[in-house]
Amino acid sequence: MIKKYAVLLLLGAFALMLLPFVTEVTPFEELSPVAQKYVKDGPDELGSANLVSSVIVTYRGLDTLGEVAVLFIAAAGVGFMLRRRGDAKKPVKREASGILRSGTVFLFPLVLLYGIYIFLHGHLTPGGGFQGGVVIASGIVLLLLAGVSAKISGTVLHWIESLSGAVYVALGVLGIVLAAGFLDNRILPAGEFGRLLSAGAIPLIYSLIGLKVGAELVGIIDAMQKDEL
Repeated sequence: MIKKYAVLLLLGAFALMLLPFVTEVTPFEELSPVAQKYVKDGPDELGSANLVSSVIVTYRGLDTLGEVAVLFIAAAGVGFMLRRRGDAKKPVKREASGILRSGTVFLFPLVLLYGIYIFLHGHLTPGGGFQGGVVIASGIVLLLLAGVSAKISGTVLHWIESLSGAVYVALGVLGIVLAAGFLDNRILPAGEFGRLLSAGAIPLIYSLIGLKVGAELVGIIDAMQKDEL
């Protein structure tokens, strides 16, 4: 009984803390000076049709680097906690329905292609490296659920994650040397506005983020799947 009252008391205190966010929030009637700068000058300065990509990849590129680093730490932590000790257990064979297996064989290439499309077109349409990487990882989950015979090479994942991360940081440094700042996309020609090969280095940066995120998430999924066997 005391435990229930304590839980109710904590929930009430938490609700009281959040109350000002509901009662005292006032809508913004105009953009902040920084946001006005992004909206006004972003398309001309960076050549990206998707203003969100301009902000995430270039103007606030250091924030994106931090997010990628957090995901890497999470993946490394999962791999460390689920690492095997001693003799590995024999794999348990999981049976999946024929419909799921047949559907997976058909859908997996499409899911993979869609993930690549999302991070290649992140400067033109909603999407980007994080979203594309998650879609690719979901395709791997589909393979595991269907029990399709596929081995995930930890070495390949390691190299994809390491090289994409290293090149991503290298592009950021090139932005300092060749342009106006870290991850400045103008180290490459801006191209024609609205085309696939436009927005300077943003498509390349998003592709690297997509590969890195996809490899890290697949590594987490693989570690968790092996731990259950």
